[in-house]
Amino acid sequence: MKKIITQGIQIAVIKNNKEEYISLTDMAKFKNRELTGIVIANWLSTKYTIQFIGAWEQVNNPNFNVMEFNNIKNEAGSNGFILSSSKLIQKTNAIGIRSSTGRYGGTFAHRDIAFEFATWLSPEFKLYLIKEFQRLKIEENERLALGWDVKRQLTKINYRIHTDAIKENLIPVSITNNQAKIIYANEADVLNMALFGKTAKNWREENKNKEGNIRDYCDVTQLVVLANLEGINADLIHQNLSQSERLIKLNQIAIYQMRSLIGNPSIKKLK
Repeated sequence: MKKIITQGIQIAVIKNNKEEYISLTDMAKFKNRELTGIVIANWLSTKYTIQFIGAWEQVNNPNFNVMEFNNIKNEAGSNGFILSSSKLIQKTNAIGIRSSTGRYGGTFAHRDIAFEFATWLSPEFKLYLIKEFQRLKIEENERLALGWDVKRQLTKINYRIHTDAIKENLIPVSITNNQAKIIYANEADVLNMALFGKTAKNWREENKNKEGNIRDYCDVTQLVVLANLEGINADLIHQNLSQSERLIKLNQIAIYQMRSLIGNPSIKKLK
C-alpha cells in the first residue's frame, strides 16, 4: 500500500494483479469525513456512474454478470434507489470496485473508475489527484530503473567472479621439466598433458565412476583450444621438434589461448 496526498487528504493506493486501485473511502473525505460510505453510495446511485462502471466491466471483466447489471441500470434514477459498493460487487461480480472491512479496509476502485469519482467530487480535486498519482508512478518507475541498473551491475560483477573462478580451474599449469622428459606413447596424451596436465589414463584412474574419457567432460573453451593444439602439434612434428620440446611449446600455447578465450563473447555463443 502506498499513499498520496491530495488537497490535504491522505489517499491509499494498492496494487492488485499489477493494476492500481485507489481508495474511494479516503477520497470521499473531501466531501464528508464522517459519512464516506454515504458519499460513495450517492455517487454509485447516479445513472451516469452505473453506465460508466458497466462499460468498464464489460471491457475488462469476462465474468461480469450483465443480466444482473441491467436490472440495476433499469432501477437507477428511480425514487429511493441507493446502490452500495458491496451490493454492486455481490450482484454483478464486478472487479473494478473492491470493498473490505478491517484496519486496512474500505472501498477501492480501479484508477479509471476512481478518476471518475474524483470528477464527481470536484474537477479541481481530480486534477490534483491525477497529478499526485502521476508523481507516484514516476517515482515507482525511477525505483524500478534503479533496481534494474543495480541488478545489471551485480550481474557484471558476478560474471567477473564466475569467470575468474573458471580461470582458476581451466587455465593449464606449466609443464615441469620432469613431465617434459617423460616419453608419451600416444600423441593424444601429449595434447592432454599440454592442456589438462594429465594423461587419459590418469584421468580414468581419478574418475572411475564416470563413463567416457577426459575429452567428453571438456568445457567448450577447452575443446576449441584442443582443436587448435592438434593442428599446431602436427606442424611442430613436421619441424622435427622432439616430443619434450613440443610438449613445452603446446603447454605455453594452451595457457595463452585459454587466458584469451575464457569469457570471449563468441565462445559463449557456442555453449
